Amino acid sequence: MGSAVGLGNVWRFSYVAGENGGAAFLVIYIAMILLIGLPIVMAEFTIGRKGQSDAVGSFEKLSPGNERLAPGEPWKIAGIMGVASAFMILSFYGVIAGWILYYLLNYITGNLWSAPTDGYGAFFGEFISGSFQPIVWQFIFMALTIGIVFVGVKKGIERANKILMPLLGVLIIVLSAYGLTLGGASEGLSFLFSPDWSALANPSIYLAALGQAFFSLSLGMGALITYGSYLSSKESLPGAAASVATLDTLFAIIAGLMIFPAVFAFGIDPAAGPGLVFVVMPDVFDSFALGGVFGILFFFLLAAAALTSAVSLLEVAVAYFIRKFNWSRKQASLIVGGIIFLFGIPSALSQGVLAGVGFGDLDFIDSVDFIASNIFLPLGGLIIALFMGWGFKKADALKDSDFGNTTLGNIWLFLLRYVAPIGIIFVFLGSIGVFG
Repeated sequence: MGSAVGLGNVWRFSYVAGENGGAAFLVIYIAMILLIGLPIVMAEFTIGRKGQSDAVGSFEKLSPGNERLAPGEPWKIAGIMGVASAFMILSFYGVIAGWILYYLLNYITGNLWSAPTDGYGAFFGEFISGSFQPIVWQFIFMALTIGIVFVGVKKGIERANKILMPLLGVLIIVLSAYGLTLGGASEGLSFLFSPDWSALANPSIYLAALGQAFFSLSLGMGALITYGSYLSSKESLPGAAASVATLDTLFAIIAGLMIFPAVFAFGIDPAAGPGLVFVVMPDVFDSFALGGVFGILFFFLLAAAALTSAVSLLEVAVAYFIRKFNWSRKQASLIVGGIIFLFGIPSALSQGVLAGVGFGDLDFIDSVDFIASNIFLPLGGLIIALFMGWGFKKADALKDSDFGNTTLGNIWLFLLRYVAPIGIIFVFLGSIGVFG
């Protein structure tokens, strides 16, 4: 849950939904979760627990024997892509989380208890366009992430999650309830729940929904395989998968209820992009008494959610390097975390001195996000679905997943074998214009 719930549910869901039509996007997003996301969550948990290894090692141990192929070939490419995706995503994730820490500090010091004279948009723009502060805050966040992974799974990851995740859930529910009292509540609800079906004619909405589903659920990046390897045979995998997918989706919808009424109440464009949360939420806090206190709580817990997700991303790469090079956990945490920080510096500068540097119309941070979230993650998920659906014997897949030979188990395999692969392929083909 700590891996799945993070910036993807609050920061990324709000601006991706805002850019892709709101309610129409939400419908496609939920369909992607049910038909593709949830089956692959189950597949990753099953592969991880059965393989008892990292994202690459699990494929190497479980791949069917073939004299002509090296161990794990060609399936382990999904694990390799997962490690690469986790590396890429954490490089810019640390940048966004650094922005959150900067806002948290400014609420704690009182700088943001009242609106800056030139507005929150200008305040945010001035900060992210700097050439020094974004890197400093990225470094601070990465140091925290490395510290938790350095300590270990039980003492670091689990202890942090058990305290911080429930607190974030309660605060988002409270703020969403307040959002419904604002003047833009009816417009916000309409934007989020009354679809404009004409938006479905745009192929990009399907790729955006698929990428968001994978990003939000931490699919295709090896995180759930790695965490699955820490589970015992006593754990019920279907129950764990259903809980993660359901609560993760509810988090995103509740975050939408928190943000979109405020977007319309304060006259902000819902398609304002990645800065939406940083411009909207301070206006919300300004609108009621003790808003500054809520600002501190919100950005603290959002930072905590970012931290629990970042930990899972770093753990993917660390677990791989521990096994591959026989490094200690401490050594792997410091080396891998340090390299990811350095790779993230161009993303930290992408709104300033490196503005305009990237692929096509995208700047560097958006380019890394697009490649990882919309290409690597779905392709990794496609290979995972094929591996679980076709690489495993049916009886073994049903047994190892805890489904047994049940109706639900057979539906799960059908989705993995046919629906998920075909859906992912069609979304890719549509995004490059094959269907006109």
